[in-house]
Amino acid sequence: MAPTIRRLQVAVSGLGRMGARHANHFLHRTPKAELVAAFSPEPREIEWAREHLEPWGVKLYTDYDEMLKHEGLEAVCVATATTVHAEQTIKAIEAHKHVLCEKPLSTKHDILRTPLIDHSQKVFDTARRYPDVKVMCGFSRRFDASYRNAYEITKKGDIGRPTILRSQTCDKYDPSGFFVAYAEFSGGIFVDCNIHDIDLALWFFSIDGNLPKVKSVVAFGVTALEPDLAKHGDVDNGVGVVEFFDGQIAYFYSSRMNAPGQHDMTEIIGTTGKLAVNSNPTTGLLESHRPDGIQRDIPQNYYERFEQAFVEEAREFTDAVLENKQLPIDLESSVEAVRIGVALQESLRSGKKIWFDREGKRVDQDGQAKARL
Repeated sequence: MAPTIRRLQVAVSGLGRMGARHANHFLHRTPKAELVAAFSPEPREIEWAREHLEPWGVKLYTDYDEMLKHEGLEAVCVATATTVHAEQTIKAIEAHKHVLCEKPLSTKHDILRTPLIDHSQKVFDTARRYPDVKVMCGFSRRFDASYRNAYEITKKGDIGRPTILRSQTCDKYDPSGFFVAYAEFSGGIFVDCNIHDIDLALWFFSIDGNLPKVKSVVAFGVTALEPDLAKHGDVDNGVGVVEFFDGQIAYFYSSRMNAPGQHDMTEIIGTTGKLAVNSNPTTGLLESHRPDGIQRDIPQNYYERFEQAFVEEAREFTDAVLENKQLPIDLESSVEAVRIGVALQESLRSGKKIWFDREGKRVDQDGQAKARL
């Protein structure tokens, strides 16, 4: 008689493009998980779910609070609009459900650490009150085989001390105007696109187990194709530089107009060597050598590049809950990533460099505390 395998009872909140992918991952590609419920307030998304999820026994909800009451539910994957990530994550935690939240935890973060509402910090504080609940932000690149290999090489000391990280997220241009409308809610190009690169910097620079402390941030940007982004304080090309107190620098580039397709790459430069991930993007091993030049296909969007990483993310989150193991991404680092992204976005809009002390409080260039707003 075959042994009974314990499976994690999971629900997905939000069934847009990313939420639908998460639903399929838990339903069809995570053997130790069982997708039992899904939520969306959008009729179009519910219609999709009736065709693709309901026949597999998935219960559909148009009320998030009701979904949290689903009998036997143990975990929630939050993949709704970023504006409600924090709210829904907090509700799930308080309902004693484990949470995998799509990045970022929130688009709202107070970089001055004042009493103003700090949504990502509220997620962190809520999670600390429920230590038996596992909460993880889904930074997909940490589950990519190439990045993991680079991390292990760095951890072994093969390139010396990681000192400079140069990373980019470049999307193919979408002429539909989607990113202009999305900019109203995304938090800006540094919070939306470069949040992945920021997370990588925190990951590689904390190789010794200590989260690096930000000393300063500065950002620049241009709107080359979509001038309407300016009304949301955003750009279609951005460059940000983050300086850390322990002698490390991260350089970020983001673009919404990479003509050939998706190109996300990272260089980790150490004191005795350098690692490069995806410098020359390709979807396979085929190169076409013709009279007009050498050609190869590259991914056309972020998911095409990191599909397997998303699947591995779902599987490892499931294993961590079922086996009570440590999560592969700590929540404090995810909160810090939002703080850095928001600070870069403010620097972009203000044209000013922003400074911090070692406690994370904002100061002027001479180290004097800035007046609270």
